[in-house]
Amino acid sequence: MSTLEIRDLHVTVEADGGTKEILTGVNLTVHAGETHALMGPNGSGKSTLAYAVAGHPKYTVSSGSITLDGQDVLEMGVDERAQAGLFLAMQHPVEVPGVSMSNFLRTSATAIRGEAPKLRLWLKEMKGAMERLAIDPSFAQRNVNEGFSGGERKRSEILQLELLAPKMAILDETDSGLDVDALRVVSEGINRVRESGQTGVLLITHFTRILRYVQPDHVHVFVDGRIAAAGGPELADQIESEGYAAYLPAAATA
Repeated sequence: MSTLEIRDLHVTVEADGGTKEILTGVNLTVHAGETHALMGPNGSGKSTLAYAVAGHPKYTVSSGSITLDGQDVLEMGVDERAQAGLFLAMQHPVEVPGVSMSNFLRTSATAIRGEAPKLRLWLKEMKGAMERLAIDPSFAQRNVNEGFSGGERKRSEILQLELLAPKMAILDETDSGLDVDALRVVSEGINRVRESGQTGVLLITHFTRILRYVQPDHVHVFVDGRIAAAGGPELADQIESEGYAAYLPAAATA
């Protein structure tokens, strides 16, 4: 069973006027087969955590540790982290002009699996995954994210998730901008991956609507750069009815 461990993580970013600390001591453990929902208000540092784990150069880990199955993630480059089994579905996926989805996906699978999948079997595998996500076959020939709608970008991310089968998947606001039908399809894709028992999921979201489709095992409230509270699905219900006010720093001193 794979395990992602984050211990006392502090992360800074260069901002106007100097260095700003965004993460102020994050502790989190995710096991394969578990789904953790990370919820919090805008600006609390949720996306910073995602990018720090993935290795974005904008964010500097000033102290703390991140390990995957005991391996030091912070000693790895971005590509090495992906090859080790870390996957990030970005809030705003970037366009890659001139690279078709088909080529991108097969090249990614080759890097992760260590060898190129046999073309005939790969086409069958890709076609099946696209059908499950209600993606038109012509999608495979389009350039990565170029001209994609918001829903198409999010389905593309989950298509990658299904085909690459990582050890740990960090999904940064995958529900953002999705209509009801697209949200259902995307959620079903996440559920298929997690039901394999081979992938741990860290689902970052502002709202509880995706949690009606993707049932979390653990819910964490993220405020002011750290986890302020943790519980089960009932914590998400509480946030839905009461909001985040009770966890904000101002509430603690009131």
